[in-house]
Amino acid sequence: MSPTKKASFILSPLVSLIVGRKQRMFVAHEDVLSRSPFFNAVLKDQFVGDNPEKVIALPEEEPEILSCVLEFLYKGDYYPRLVHNKAQDVWELEGAKQDYSTPDGSRSRSSEATFFHPGAGGLVLRDTAVYCAAEKYGLGELKRLALRKQGLQSGIPIDVILRSARYAYDNTPDSEYRLRAHYLAMIIRTRHIFKDSGTMQFEMEMGHPLFFDLFVAMCNHLDDLEEMSMNH
Repeated sequence: MSPTKKASFILSPLVSLIVGRKQRMFVAHEDVLSRSPFFNAVLKDQFVGDNPEKVIALPEEEPEILSCVLEFLYKGDYYPRLVHNKAQDVWELEGAKQDYSTPDGSRSRSSEATFFHPGAGGLVLRDTAVYCAAEKYGLGELKRLALRKQGLQSGIPIDVILRSARYAYDNTPDSEYRLRAHYLAMIIRTRHIFKDSGTMQFEMEMGHPLFFDLFVAMCNHLDDLEEMSMNH
């Protein structure tokens, strides 16, 4: 952020954000919040004039996710940051550490990939929740960043993947396809793991739009493979 822009938002009025079921308070500058179409509309509709008591209630939001959104609005990224490993010429997550076992028993690199979401009833991928929040707040660049970061995660337990996929479907409009397509592709790509999963069977019996889309995607995948074999 340039010094001029920084000076500008420092002089901006402060807005209090009351977040989640426990009503945690966050404070942010109005000029920074207004970069989000969602917050810009709320600030224009609800607060007229120079009323210093500006408070926005977000009872359905998770404090940890809003913290990521605010960090992005101020800094252009959120923890763990996306950093370039010059030695290997790859992008990776800052402070990546060994903390997940893959289905074959090996260790996989991850960096605080999940958090407990009360609304989802368990652990979900943070980047999925951030993506859904970015959709809500109209932050397209944050959506792209969250999806890119999620693509760097691996070794996530099957139940977390399925719960996160459900969360993605439940918290994005039907017109949104990038995150949903990411999950469908991931499940198809690692179907040898999912097909023997009791968790997967239970989830399918429960029923969810995710599994209809997965069925269609699998059929299309098989059709593509058949067409390729016929052409060769």
